[in-house]
Amino acid sequence: MAIRCAHLDQVRVVTPSLDGCKQCLEIGDTWIHLHMCTQCGHVGCCDNSKNGHATKHYRATGHPISRSLERGATWLYCYLDEVFMKGIGGKPWP
Repeated sequence: MAIRCAHLDQVRVVTPSLDGCKQCLEIGDTWIHLHMCTQCGHVGCCDNSKNGHATKHYRATGHPISRSLERGATWLYCYLDEVFMKGIGGKPWP
């Protein structure tokens, strides 16, 4: 049975807040990949980056879904349901 996300109704059309991880930029650090919160547009680094700011944003706000900001990536991730979702027809989500 496929795991489904029950939080897609919380996805909004938002603009990334920055071109990089907000917290890493503030402390002069680097990141590997960027994720954007689909509720508020906060940009944070992935868990493979040493700071994991995207997950820290979820824990601080409860905003459940992020999307990749990497070129060609079309997925969303729901922290609450721990599930990745691909974009429709290979196209990115809003």
